[in-house]
Amino acid sequence: MINLPAPFVPLVAGADGLDRYPADPTALAARMAQIYAVPVEQVLPVRGLSHGLELVWRLAARDGLTVTAPEAQPYIGLAAIYARPGTEREVGAVIIRALGSPEAVAEMAERVAPALLVVDEGLIEFADAPSATEAIAGHANLVVLRSLSLAYGLAGARIGAALAQPATLARLAAMLEPYALPEPSVRLALQALDPSRMVETGQRIATVRAERERVATALGRAMTIEAGVGPVLMARPVDLTAAVGALEKFGVAVDVSGDRLRLPLSIRPEVNDRLLTALGVGPAPRRAARTGQAVRDTKETRIVCTVDLDAPGPVAIHTGVGFFDHMLEQVAAHGGFSIRLACEGDLHTDPHHTIEDSAIALGQALKQALGERRGIARYGFVLPMDEANAAVSIDLSGRPYPVFEGEFTTPFIGDYRTDLTAHVFRSLAEHLGAAIHVTVTGDDDHHKTEAVYKAFGRALRQAIRVEGDAIPSTKGVL
Repeated sequence: MINLPAPFVPLVAGADGLDRYPADPTALAARMAQIYAVPVEQVLPVRGLSHGLELVWRLAARDGLTVTAPEAQPYIGLAAIYARPGTEREVGAVIIRALGSPEAVAEMAERVAPALLVVDEGLIEFADAPSATEAIAGHANLVVLRSLSLAYGLAGARIGAALAQPATLARLAAMLEPYALPEPSVRLALQALDPSRMVETGQRIATVRAERERVATALGRAMTIEAGVGPVLMARPVDLTAAVGALEKFGVAVDVSGDRLRLPLSIRPEVNDRLLTALGVGPAPRRAARTGQAVRDTKETRIVCTVDLDAPGPVAIHTGVGFFDHMLEQVAAHGGFSIRLACEGDLHTDPHHTIEDSAIALGQALKQALGERRGIARYGFVLPMDEANAAVSIDLSGRPYPVFEGEFTTPFIGDYRTDLTAHVFRSLAEHLGAAIHVTVTGDDDHHKTEAVYKAFGRALRQAIRVEGDAIPSTKGVL
């Protein structure tokens, strides 16, 4: 069969190459190997956990074997659909969800050999347990399944990996259907696993884990809470029907499993507070967090920027341009809010794109965090630094207007191009939606540059301060 390309590309954005059949996902396998800390020859990309399990089932069926999922602790069986009780056929694979040590997994692998031991680690990122991947080297019958669905927010893309020794992966790969991984899903996975995303992904997972602990502690005062993994809690309320009704009244999605509730957790505390309030253990209502996030992918840069206007930290800036990182840290410190920004840019050519696009992403994240700008002070600063003096006037009006008055005679401070300072504030004004007027004087370009960024942070601190609930405009809208 000759796989001819389509006669034209589809009429969709980002369609380059989609007129051809998917190639082997070698780049994805290589990146997964880095993420999971295993050799690349031990990685087989699949369409999520279900696809990995399906390959195991196909392999067992081909060989006339059965698959089982034991319920005995410390191993939690997956689901009855993967077991075929009552058959007399030899077991070809045992599927477990292991949250124990690699040593326990290794012991189990030896016990079930020569059958495959398939370990579901779809939620391992949310757990404290170490990965079973450490045991792969010593056990040819061990297969570990990983997923990007929840830890990386890609449930709809259906991407995961089977990890095993090469000979074992070859047996599973022989069960793959042609073109098993769609090209758009592979591309999305590569973007989600890009180094520029790792800081923010780690922070997201940590936040969900902290929220799970907080919600479990609060609910534990009113009902029995079972150990939960990932963004879910299992709860046994005294009155299941009443609990379901209360949750539905507050618009909280709920799933009933026997006499238990599977309660979804959000990364946003105010959303979880609604769940707690519905079940009668809620804290006092809180204002929705003013957070914003921008993801920017171009041929020159890959950026994720997240801000939280109501939290002083964390602050984590990684652009590859050291002085620029320091300047954005000054904005966060003097602005009194959290910035997390990671950029992978084409620094081998010039820092221009990295600096410009980072400013664009920061402006977009700030704009999203401000929302309709209700209750903010709106205006905001003069800041001296030794001989330098910087004045930054800001109006968070929604209307972009940049003005920059100042000159720099030093071309570079480290890898930072001083001529890009005016460009940074123009990008911020345009993408934040603000009038930003900057004037700076002095003799030392380092002092002048730093004074400008510090003054901008102070101006933002003043302008984003919540003073009430009204929109600060006679028009009634910003």
